[in-house]
Amino acid sequence: MNLEALPICHQAVIPESYLDGMGHMNVMWYTHLFSRAIDKLFTSLGLDREYFKANHAGTFALEQHVRFRVEVRCGQHVTIRARLLGRSAKRFHFMQFMFNDDAGVLSATVESIGTHVDLRARRSSPLPPHIAEAFDRLLAEHESLAWPAPVCGVMRP
Repeated sequence: MNLEALPICHQAVIPESYLDGMGHMNVMWYTHLFSRAIDKLFTSLGLDREYFKANHAGTFALEQHVRFRVEVRCGQHVTIRARLLGRSAKRFHFMQFMFNDDAGVLSATVESIGTHVDLRARRSSPLPPHIAEAFDRLLAEHESLAWPAPVCGVMRP
């Protein structure tokens, strides 16, 4: 699985404050880092603060499946990349990969389903055409990768 073709969405050095009693990064910080990373991917697709404010729109997480593979420790540098897996009119399916640059290993993955939301109604709403087209362009790139995404097998957009 060559992650190099996927966009880098976030990089961080793990501070001591992220550690738990086991001496490795606490689960809540994986969620935090994956959340920071997806903001960059969404911004590249047109889902940025300006769009959200102008259109009274947003995105909500609906489902997530995290796999913790190799622990992350204090001072280690991680890089998070994202891969789109699919979409429907309102929902999108994607994965993120946390690579531990110092150890040279994949430390964690998260597979997610999100939805576009009309914040006035607080309900799922269709992606506007220009955003859907941006998703489709990147999705086509990711579908052409030579390796299958390691999905959990139960999520669909």
